[in-house]
Amino acid sequence: MNDLATILSEPVARLGATTITLGHALGFGAMLFLGLFVALVVALWRSAKARAVAAAEAADHARDAEVRMAGILASQAEMQGRMGAIAEVFGARQAELTQSIGQRLDAMTGRLGQTMTEQTRSTHESLAKLQERLAVIDIAQGNIQSLAGQVVQLQAILSNKQTRGAFGQSRMEAIVADGLPHGAYEFQATLSNGSRPDCLVKMPNGAPSLAIDAKFPLEAWNAIRAAEGADLQKSAAQAFRRDIEVHVRDISEKYLIQGETQDTAFMFVPSESVFAEIHENFEAVVQKAHRSRIVIVSPSLLMLSIQVIQAILKDARMREQAHLIQGEVIRLMEDVSRLDERVRKLQTHFGQSAKDIDDILVSTSKVTRRGQKIEALEFGVQPAEDTAGSNGSGARAESSPRVADSKTGQLRLRVVEGDD
Repeated sequence: MNDLATILSEPVARLGATTITLGHALGFGAMLFLGLFVALVVALWRSAKARAVAAAEAADHARDAEVRMAGILASQAEMQGRMGAIAEVFGARQAELTQSIGQRLDAMTGRLGQTMTEQTRSTHESLAKLQERLAVIDIAQGNIQSLAGQVVQLQAILSNKQTRGAFGQSRMEAIVADGLPHGAYEFQATLSNGSRPDCLVKMPNGAPSLAIDAKFPLEAWNAIRAAEGADLQKSAAQAFRRDIEVHVRDISEKYLIQGETQDTAFMFVPSESVFAEIHENFEAVVQKAHRSRIVIVSPSLLMLSIQVIQAILKDARMREQAHLIQGEVIRLMEDVSRLDERVRKLQTHFGQSAKDIDDILVSTSKVTRRGQKIEALEFGVQPAEDTAGSNGSGARAESSPRVADSKTGQLRLRVVEGDD
C-alpha cells in the first residue's frame, strides 16, 4: 500500500508551479473515461430513440406506400381497361384507315398509271415533234452552211474592186429591170461625150434621160471599219470623204449633159448600212453632192425612184392611149345600160314572185286556222246498241279516237280542197 501510494504520489509532469502526479493523472483518466461512458450511453439511447422514430416513420411510410400502391394498382387496372378500349377503337380505326389508305392508294395508283400513260404518250409526241424540228434544224444548218459559203464568196467579191463594181452593177440592174418595162432603160449606154453610165433611164415625151452610177468606192469605207485607233479612224474618214467628193465630181462632169441627160444624176450605194453611215457622219459630203446635183441613193431609195418613174411612164402611156380609153369607156357604158335594163326586168319578175308568195301565205294561214278550229271540236260517245253488234259482247264502248281522227282528216282534206 505504501509502495502504491508512493508510486501514485510520484510526480509525472510539471505544469508551471503545479506538479502533476501519477494519481492525479489516473484520476483525471478515470473521470475522462466515465464522461466518455456516459456520453456513449446517451448516444446509444438517442440512437435507439431515433431508430424507433425512424421505424415508426418507416411504418407510416409503408402504410402510405401500401395505400398509394393500392391506388396505383386500381388506377393501373382502370388504365388497362381504358387502354384495352382504346386499343379496340384504335384497331377499328386502323382497319378503317388501312382500308381507306388502300382505296386511296389504288385510286392514286390508277391515276398515276393514267398520268404516266398520258405523260408517256405526250413524251413520245414531244420526241416526234423534236425529231421533226431537229430535221428542220438540220436543213436550216445546211442552208446556213451554204449561206456562209455564199458570204465568203461575197467577201471575195467585195475585196476585189472590179468584181465589187460588178456586184453593185448587178444589184442596180436587178432593181431597174424589175421596176421598169423593157425599152425604158439601157445599161452601159454611150453618151455624146463618150462617157458610159451604168444605167440610162429613158424619160417619156422626149425628156432627157436619167443617169445612174453604181461604182461606189468602198476601199476607204473598209479602211474606216478596220481602223482601231482614233488617229487611224480620223485619217480613214478623211480618205473616205475625199474619195466620195472625187467620185461625185466625176459623175457631175461625165453624166450631166445639157439637153441629153437630166440635171440630176443618181449615185447608187449598194448597202443600206453604208448609206445610213454616210448621212449620219458625213453630212457635208451629202450637201456637197446635192449642190453638184448628185443624189446618193440606197437600194430602197432607188426602188422608190424607179416606182415613181414607172408611174410617170404609165401616166404618159395612158395619155397617149386616151382616145382608146374613151372608146372603151363608151362601150362600157353601153354594157352598163343593158345590164340596168335586164336588172329592172329581173326586179319585175321578183316582184311578181313576191306577190305569189304572199297569196300562198294567206292560203296557208286560212288552212291553219280552220285546222285549229276542227281540232278544238269535241265528239260525243256512240249509243250502246250501235256498238253491241260490233264487239259482240253487249258492253258499252266509247268512240274510237281513230274514227274521229279519220273524220277530222277527211274534213280537213275537204277544207284544203275547197280552199283557194
